[in-house]
Amino acid sequence: MVISTRLCLVRHGETAWNTERRLQGHLDVPLNPTGERQAEATARALAGLAPFDAIHSSDLARALRTAQAAGNALSLPVQIDADLRERHYGAFQGLTHEEAQARHPEDYRRWHGRDPQFDLLGGESLNTFATRIRHTLERIAAAHPGGRVLVFTHGGVLDVAHRLASGRPLHIPRDFSIPNAGLNWLERDAAGWRLLSWAEQDHLDDTLDESADGGRAPSAN
Repeated sequence: MVISTRLCLVRHGETAWNTERRLQGHLDVPLNPTGERQAEATARALAGLAPFDAIHSSDLARALRTAQAAGNALSLPVQIDADLRERHYGAFQGLTHEEAQARHPEDYRRWHGRDPQFDLLGGESLNTFATRIRHTLERIAAAHPGGRVLVFTHGGVLDVAHRLASGRPLHIPRDFSIPNAGLNWLERDAAGWRLLSWAEQDHLDDTLDESADGGRAPSAN
């Protein structure tokens, strides 16, 4: 008998820095009013998809607040896990894309080009970050064999998770969306990871994609 664990990964709701295209990384930025509405809408949608066995969340406020709304709706405690944090963006943290490019043009080129070894001037390299996320998701799945688990986290984490399940290499450009508060489903068993569904947004009015151009992605409605 094959035992599989299903994870629903949720990116945090929108922040003011998302709208400014400002790199957050490990800096603790709260949800803006749109993000608060997204958190509540996501909680209502997840309540309709219950039951879930557990909720795990990044400790950063934007993810944790989104998770807590779901925890309240589902009457489940939120298990805080700092290993679900966004990638550490080093010297780029707090800068807009434009500011990072102007101040560090060569380093920005390497980052934007997805150089797996580049550590963003004191942050995490893509390889280091991806290893952290892979180990964390595997640990969470192993803790809930046969279960359904909610994971509240960040855009960079979701980028790694999608590639983990789809087999896309880290260094190639992203060709899938990562909207704020979207639902993304993965399954894990002894054979590895599978991608079940991605960027479900029917419960949302509109969202910002986690992308270099910062474009707002329309919902499916």
